[in-house]
Amino acid sequence: MAENSILCSVSSLILSLFTLFSCLFGHGNSIEQLAGYNTFTISSFKYPETQIRPFDMRYIRVDLPPWFSSMSIALKSSVNLDIKSVEKVPKSALPMICFREGSLPLPDVSNTSFGELVALSNSSFEGTQVLQNSEQCYPVPRNMTMKLTNEQISARVLYFGLFNGVGPTRTQSKMIVRGPSYSFAANISVEGCITSSMQGQYCNQTVELLSCGLSRNNSGNGSASGFFNQSMLSCRNNFVTSCLGDEEMKIYTLEILRVAEFLTVSAENVRLRPVNNSGNSSGIDLMCFARYGAMPSATLHDFSGNLNKSPLVINSPKVGQWYISILALNLSKETGGSQSNVSKVCYSLELQELECPLGKAGPNCLSERYMLQTVLRKDSTPFESYFLPYGENVMSDAANFLLEPLLSNYSFGGLNTWTYFILDIPHGAAGGNLHIRLTSDRKLNYEIYVRNGGLPSLVNWDYYYVNKTSNSHGSMFFALYSSSEEKADFYILYVREGTWTIALRNLNSTDGTSNRQTTMSVSLERCPKRCSYHGDCKSALDASGLTSYSFCACDRTHGGFDCSIEIVSRQGHIWQSIALIASNAAAVLPAFWALRQKAFAEWVIYTSSGISSGLYHACDVGTWCALSFGVLQFFDFWLSFLAVVSTFVYLTTIGEVYKRAIHTVVAILTALMAITKATRPSNVILVMAIGALALLVGWLIEFSTKYRSLSFSMDLCLNLLERRRIREWVNSLVKTIMKRFRWGFLLAGFMALAMAAISRDLENSQNYWIWHSVWHVTIYTSSFFFLCSKVITINSGNERPTDANYQLTRQDSLSRG
Repeated sequence: MAENSILCSVSSLILSLFTLFSCLFGHGNSIEQLAGYNTFTISSFKYPETQIRPFDMRYIRVDLPPWFSSMSIALKSSVNLDIKSVEKVPKSALPMICFREGSLPLPDVSNTSFGELVALSNSSFEGTQVLQNSEQCYPVPRNMTMKLTNEQISARVLYFGLFNGVGPTRTQSKMIVRGPSYSFAANISVEGCITSSMQGQYCNQTVELLSCGLSRNNSGNGSASGFFNQSMLSCRNNFVTSCLGDEEMKIYTLEILRVAEFLTVSAENVRLRPVNNSGNSSGIDLMCFARYGAMPSATLHDFSGNLNKSPLVINSPKVGQWYISILALNLSKETGGSQSNVSKVCYSLELQELECPLGKAGPNCLSERYMLQTVLRKDSTPFESYFLPYGENVMSDAANFLLEPLLSNYSFGGLNTWTYFILDIPHGAAGGNLHIRLTSDRKLNYEIYVRNGGLPSLVNWDYYYVNKTSNSHGSMFFALYSSSEEKADFYILYVREGTWTIALRNLNSTDGTSNRQTTMSVSLERCPKRCSYHGDCKSALDASGLTSYSFCACDRTHGGFDCSIEIVSRQGHIWQSIALIASNAAAVLPAFWALRQKAFAEWVIYTSSGISSGLYHACDVGTWCALSFGVLQFFDFWLSFLAVVSTFVYLTTIGEVYKRAIHTVVAILTALMAITKATRPSNVILVMAIGALALLVGWLIEFSTKYRSLSFSMDLCLNLLERRRIREWVNSLVKTIMKRFRWGFLLAGFMALAMAAISRDLENSQNYWIWHSVWHVTIYTSSFFFLCSKVITINSGNERPTDANYQLTRQDSLSRG
């Protein structure tokens, strides 16, 4: 601490010299601005425009060091929702932004994170007490500009999560993903204070560093405080006394480096100044506000007390930076209403931190404490590991260890014994899950309490397990699995980085622990319960690339963060499979007609399209995969595109040479479409456009070969007689087209095509199986009706029509030639 004070003094001296030289050289304005705020940019990230598809997510990590002053967020998105429309949008389609301190948010776990969907603003954050074991979620705004100070959030790690729909179905593997996407772009910057002695939003609040040193080391039969074998650290401010006026506040800071039993804050020698003041110092309120990781205030703090009445005791304080603020109240009342500036209250601040010796913890430092070492798993994803205590009683090659040889063996004053295990979650592993499991050969005689940053107790814990009915099951980051009287098995989801303590409370029992055998397992896993064997565990990085996280990609019938929620029943899955596969039998209709008309190319296309679509959907619903999913998807979409265009080409009456040429070009174009983003909705319009173009090209080829003798010279256009003959030719052409089709079948084909378009528009992730089955039936039926609508003529592609008017026109034209 003394070194920090020297560094602060040196920094202040350098800043003063820099200000002096800058003023001499004419740069006073910029230095005044710098001296007014004393801030600098710690980090600044610009996230380019990123698209979030339906049921997708994106995480952003922001590191906030202890000397940060504020964090600014500027977010722009394509979402256009107001508060009234938000209530009408289901959670499965609602764009959400979630915040969580220390680890990644996971809004799919519990509905409690959707308590209030309100507009996002600075007032939405109320400090670490809100974000400690929960998360805050809001609808994604269109524009958001927010500035959070070190008085609102603690100096740790803050995670943002952007989701496009949340709930159990988000992780379910879907046969099709439909819904709107949205894009966002963000700028996030973190400002910090130049010197550690100045903090606050504008770095204009003086913070005194407390220096600590060993005050006494008690060992032997006892001590005045009743504790044994403890080490007491005493922390004081650099100045012997501090003085405050009425409603003035002074802020102190200290860092707790090791797990401590308690922290006591007291004020000694409280007195008024000047000495001859007639007031009574006992009536003054010397309020103390303590907060972990952030600046405390009278309205936002973790602990508080009146030091002029009694010391403030913080049991099991967390490891890390603590801030203490002292506020003097009722000073003018005790000094007889005097408003003199010299009326102050003076005090000496003292903090005492009790630390147990190595390997000890708990009441009277008599409980055993073990540091767990990290053992990386072989051939596993990053950060997967298990934890084992140091010592000879544990086999290093086993993931489990026996518990009874490690237990504390005392019962002091009838109290139950405690045993503590401390482990460390490394930076970047916040996307993992802490798995704790106890298995005994008889009924479990232990209660489990888990806490981040400090020692847990009966009144201070983050998560706990007593039995199957009494545990932290209501917490959104606690998942309980297959527990019984002989077994405790639970996960802490997306565990925070830093120090964790697991405390076992050994209950008194008549059989003792000598005849009991209990194994304990502590591990860091990527996906809970291996995705319940209903999905695959996927790994990814957040937007900054600093944190690795994992998530479950479930199968067609399950969803949830661990794939344990059955969304589609077994019977429902059978019906979906039958509907999607059997509906492709409708391809028999156009294939049969094409074979009857000896259109062998079309017959092959329709038959192959129906078979490939059936195989693709059999694999897509998880029934059976004949080939890889990518190959089946390519063939399904390619042959479907080709079948639609072939129907248009069939309606023309051109030679086989031209048909082969058109089919070749169409096959290349549709193959390119199927291999690149086959599922995009615009492909439907593009295929219809290609089919219409092929039909137009076929008709142009046909008419150019049959009516090539018609001249369009200028003289012909000016001749009234020839104009009449042109009209007669047009009428003849219309009659030929009218005779070309059976219009009843053609109308039925368009009706079936319209039904196919409607069914496709009604598809979503929930009803895909029924409406896509209707799509199969209607699209193949429409092709069948279109094929039937063509009138088959006996003329070849090179013969001329036998229309009498056309022959007369041709003879007259030849005679004029």
